Parts: sequence; structure tokens; C-alpha cells
Amino acid sequence: MEILLAPAQRIDLGKRAGVTGGLLGVLCVIAEFCFLFPHVLVSNDGRAFYVEHLEVFRGILQVSIVVTFLLGTFSVLTLRSKAHGGIAMALAMVALLLGGSEAEPLTHTQRAMSAGLDFFALDLLVLGMVFIPMERLWGLNEQKIFRAGWQTDLKHFFVSHVGVQLISFAVLIPVQVFLSWAVKLDFQAHVAAQPIWLQFFEILLVIDLVSYWVHRAFHTFGWMWNFHAIHHSPLQMDWLASSRSHLVDTLVNRFAGFVPVFLLGFHPSAIYGYLVFVSFHAVYIHANVNHRWPYLRWIFATPEFHHWHHTSDDEGIDKNFAVFLSFIDVIFGTAYMPAHWPSKYGTTKFQPPETYLGQLAYPFQRHKQTPYG
Repeated sequence: MEILLAPAQRIDLGKRAGVTGGLLGVLCVIAEFCFLFPHVLVSNDGRAFYVEHLEVFRGILQVSIVVTFLLGTFSVLTLRSKAHGGIAMALAMVALLLGGSEAEPLTHTQRAMSAGLDFFALDLLVLGMVFIPMERLWGLNEQKIFRAGWQTDLKHFFVSHVGVQLISFAVLIPVQVFLSWAVKLDFQAHVAAQPIWLQFFEILLVIDLVSYWVHRAFHTFGWMWNFHAIHHSPLQMDWLASSRSHLVDTLVNRFAGFVPVFLLGFHPSAIYGYLVFVSFHAVYIHANVNHRWPYLRWIFATPEFHHWHHTSDDEGIDKNFAVFLSFIDVIFGTAYMPAHWPSKYGTTKFQPPETYLGQLAYPFQRHKQTPYG
């Protein structure tokens, strides 16, 4: 069977299908292990939700296995090299051999902590399905889906999602230990009694005011910048670039944001609403999309607003520090959104390493030059 496409187009589509199938196949195998060992690999907070909608997730898994096999087959038929397509097809077969959509738990022992592999697999699948088409439809810069550095960013994505519980414990425990006296302050009941929608916007404002100054500090002090430079190192912006962040940078920002939320005593429903919003918004503002959002961009951070923060053009250096609310930069004189888009991204004068381990080690090494010179 021969696919009737131009040679260059056939090779490009075959590579895309093979790599996409391979990634989807890995997610299918991960999902199988989550079905087999839920008490070890599935996040405790989400387990009840999965049980309630078990048939839906089984259906998603079945469709994903079929799509993986079809993508692998397409790649095998269109490329002289059968490696990518063969791996995708093999992963689909492994997922089926592990039980497919009918896999049943092999362990039933409750555990205090779990690996959270479900969070990684589902988030990557959902975000990829939303943002890859979005970047194809409204692309700002012409670039490949699997652009340079995507493997490194995927590793950051994996660590930040699989390690989410460990990271959360690393943040929560010190706060709860040292601020335990503040758990039952009188005003906290009044804060939690407010309408949930109002608390949601209050959380955005409180966290962003704190994050603004923490963010500026990361750009101001050289030793802090060495950590934050990792987040600025992608030379091309897209939805996956949002994941590139040093663990120290991540911990400091989560700690700084959690303290005021803990002290003020917001209702859990408002906090969950904030977390859902953040999980989408943080990815969206890094996406390779040409959305400008007139007027609204001076209130909420948009892709245009945040792209200017990531630029290595001189005119945009040290601008737009707010994460959610761009008017904070307007107030403090650091907002910058001209009529044109940035011409380039990354750091200036020196780029941190492109490997994941190299980026982890970079801030702890001696440098003759920092990424800002």
C-alpha cells in the first residue's frame, strides 16, 4: 500500500505521526499501570473522581490505544525508516497486553502518598489536544510542533506533574509548622464566608501581588536570576515552554503564593477554582498564538503580554512581571505592550544548557557571564 503524497510531505507527516504515536503510546502504557496499581500511581485526591467516571476513562484509553496503533501504521507506511512507527505500534500492543481498557487493579492497599502519574498523563493529553490545534489555527510564529528543545520541556513537564505531591508537601509542611498559630484567626471565617467568585478574584490579586515582587527579585539579583534564567531559555515559545522551570524557582514561587492564601483562610472551593484557572492560564500565555485581546490585555495577562516578558529584544527586558493581572505592571511602571510582537526569545549574551540535567546544575556552577551579561 502506498500513500499518495509528495515525498517531502510524506516524510514530514510520517515523522509527525510516528513521534505523536510514540508519545501517545507512552501515555497509554502509563495509563495501564495507573489502572493496575492505582494506590501507588494515582493521586489520592483524584481517585474517587476516577472511580465515579471509570467507564469514561476506559473509553478514553481504548480510543487512545487505537489512535496510537493507526499513527504508528501510517508512519510505517510512509517512511523508509520504520523505527518511530514500529515503536508506536509496539507500545499500543503493550497497552493491550497489560489489559487494555479492561485492566483491573492488582493492589488495593491505601497509601499516604502516590506518584501522581495520572496527573501527568491526563494533563499532557488534554493540554496537547487543546493547544496544538490552537497553535495550528492561530499561530504567531511559523514553527514545528516538535520544535528544538521540546524533549527538555517534556522532562520538566513530567517532573513538575509527577512530583506535584512531593513539591506540595515541601511547600505545605514548613508553612503549616511555622504558621500553625494562624489557623484559627477570627477574620478567616469572614473571608471564607464571602461569595466563592469574589474569593477567586481575591486569591488572584493576593497571589499576584506577592508573585510580582518575587518575580522582580528573580530578575534583579544575579544568584536568583541563575535559577529563573532556565524559564527564559526557550528560543521558541509554545504551550510546552511554560513547563521549563528550575525546581528551586518553582518551590520559591509556590511557597510565596501559598503563605497569604493560608493566612487569609480562603474556602477550598475558591482555591480549587484558582488552581484550575492557573493550570490553563499559565500554559495559554506561553502559547504560540497571535491573540491580542484589546483592552482586556491591560487587566489580565495575555499571550502578547507574557511574550514581551520572555523576549530577548532590548526593548522588552525586565517588563511585564505579573502572572495573572497585567494592571499590576501598569501600577508599578513595568508594563510594556507595543503595537508589534517580539522578534526573538531566550536570554541575552549567554544561553543556559539545553539538556534537563544541565539546566538543573546550571545555577550551582560558576559562570564568567550570566545570561544577562
